[in-house]
Amino acid sequence: MTDPHLATSPSHEDNRPHTEGRSGEANTARTGARSYGQGAHAEGRSQGDHGPHTEGRSQGYHRPRGRGRSPVTRPPYDTTPAFARSPAPDVVPRGWAWLRGVVKRHGPTLALYGALKLVGFCVFMYLLDSSGDFRRKNPRFGGGAHVWDVLATWDGWWYQQIAAHGYHPALVPVPGATGMITLEGNSAAFFPLYPALMRLFSSCTGLGLFGAGLLVSVVASFAAALALHAVTARIGGRRAGLAAAGLWAVWPGSGMEWSVYSESLYVALAAWACYAVMRHHWLTAGLLTCAAGLTRPTATALIAALAVAALLAVHRQWREARRWGDAPGPDGKGRRSIASRPLAAVTIAPLGLFGYLGWVGYRMGDYRGYFKLQEGAWAHTFDYGKQTLDVFTSLPVGHYDYLSASPYEDLIGVGTVLLALFVLPLLLRLRPHPVLVVHTLLTIALVLGSQQIFGNVSRYLLPAFPLFIPCAVGMRRLSTPVLCTVLGIAAFASGSYAGYVLFELGVP
Repeated sequence: MTDPHLATSPSHEDNRPHTEGRSGEANTARTGARSYGQGAHAEGRSQGDHGPHTEGRSQGYHRPRGRGRSPVTRPPYDTTPAFARSPAPDVVPRGWAWLRGVVKRHGPTLALYGALKLVGFCVFMYLLDSSGDFRRKNPRFGGGAHVWDVLATWDGWWYQQIAAHGYHPALVPVPGATGMITLEGNSAAFFPLYPALMRLFSSCTGLGLFGAGLLVSVVASFAAALALHAVTARIGGRRAGLAAAGLWAVWPGSGMEWSVYSESLYVALAAWACYAVMRHHWLTAGLLTCAAGLTRPTATALIAALAVAALLAVHRQWREARRWGDAPGPDGKGRRSIASRPLAAVTIAPLGLFGYLGWVGYRMGDYRGYFKLQEGAWAHTFDYGKQTLDVFTSLPVGHYDYLSASPYEDLIGVGTVLLALFVLPLLLRLRPHPVLVVHTLLTIALVLGSQQIFGNVSRYLLPAFPLFIPCAVGMRRLSTPVLCTVLGIAAFASGSYAGYVLFELGVP
């Protein structure tokens, strides 16, 4: 009878390659591993029963004696011959790999927005050239020698004056004026960040102020497209984000995005600020909101939205701190220290807006000077929606006796308001982040509650960009060819309703 110890020990003749007989030996090893954990009970049972199965199983636990590795163990290195190995892949430099990732991630968004916006812009330029009305207008009010000169008229003229000569705040009465316009226009009505960037780009690139302002707007419009994609993708996915970037190119009022106006810059700052709040990057959100306050007075809605979101975050953090103590949060910091960052953002956010309004008031000798200038020189004031109601009750019956009536432009404004009111419940149904809800509601309330040139409503509502989100979420189900076709048709039409109507058939 063969000794079981000798049967499990390797002999001098067992020098076969370790691949032979591996399955049988592996089964023996696995069987031993399953039974090994039974402990002393299994060991005593095997000693009391000397049947052939029990004997083989109990003896199979012994580690093979002898020198060398076990036959079932794979070598810790590659045994493939060198001539049979596949060549190593080319090593991509880290910078190129990063650039490739950026292009892959953001390229479709930028390409879609750029293509749609270029189509609408070309249609706008063609309509201007074919009509030729701009050649008979004042270069300051929608005219010029070339079609592209129209892009720097109206507010664009003021921005160029500020970039070239700075500010001279003053309340200068119009002699003998008795109507709504009692003060002369002044550059202090326009916020400083956009003309400052115009001057900076002009100094760095050698472009004139018109070219520098257009460059700032175009770059900011692409930055806004990326921000809208990022915000929407957190709610409806990347495909919805792509659709939102496309809607930004064709939305009513989008003709201002590639002109010497500050809409693109403000929307880019506001959208990235909201995205920072959604990611809990509070200090970044506060700084972006502060910059937005130096761009447009509409930043009032953004400041309030950030404050509401910050207070909700602080309340949540303090509630968790009372429950768990000052235990580390997800980022490893104490919960009370985490709550301090939203409060810091609330402190930083209004500095831009309040700082500029305070400076203008100080220079004018009246801390309500900015609001008096808006009311006396541009007839802009908050009337709690009285003019909006006048337009909605007059335009459907063909009456144009309200302030600054412009039939075609006002019709686009009415359609934009109705579209916003229709989409708003769909946005609330998605239950987005509070910063988006508050910002949208306050922006709509400020626009519709103000007395102004009603035709400007379509561009004034551009900052209410969360309205794009429910539309984009619904459009994500479309295939790529259908999505591009729908947005392409809208891009062709936007050259008229978002460009030509605003600049030539009304007052932008």
